[in-house]
Amino acid sequence: LVMIEQGTDAWKALRCGKATASKMADLTARTKTGWGASRANYAAQLVAERLTCTVAESFTNAAMQWGTEKEPEARAAYEFYRNCDVEQVPFVDHPRIAMSGASPDGLIGSVGLVEIKCPQTATHIETILAGNAVDTKYVKQIQWQLACTGRQWCDFASYDCRMPENLRLHIVRVERDPRMIADLESMVAEFLSEVSATVEALKARAA
Repeated sequence: LVMIEQGTDAWKALRCGKATASKMADLTARTKTGWGASRANYAAQLVAERLTCTVAESFTNAAMQWGTEKEPEARAAYEFYRNCDVEQVPFVDHPRIAMSGASPDGLIGSVGLVEIKCPQTATHIETILAGNAVDTKYVKQIQWQLACTGRQWCDFASYDCRMPENLRLHIVRVERDPRMIADLESMVAEFLSEVSATVEALKARAA
């Protein structure tokens, strides 16, 4: 496995045109009448990426920049608290569904993962007060990571260094959910077939 750092151009190239875990909430978004707009927008993004072989520029604000900068600190805190080593990986392709995969924040031992969030303080406090409940969009992201890696559980870790030391790190273990994974796999396969069909239709138009 080539060690490519997440967020770099080489990492983006690995993900170009592929359905990834961080977008599972968008990909599966539904309204009362059908699929949500975020699904169509994500499909269009992947179509453009495949046609141009260039990854779409992603929006970054100060809060997202903070999260990226604090992740190594959060990972170290997690390793200390759990007394384990986090093995970093750039990207894991889904074993059966081509053009899809995940970039977990780290592998733990032989069966675990960690997903690290360094949110704004208000969100971190909400996360602590929610106890063992994890936001649905993150559950989908995590289950897709488990689907791609074949692992059994993922620790959802929220970290905020602005809080008192005993409240900086909040960890919830999310177990593999075979039923949700099966649902996600079927939705991802359908989504990707639509993306491929659109790419082919546009290529035919351009020919």
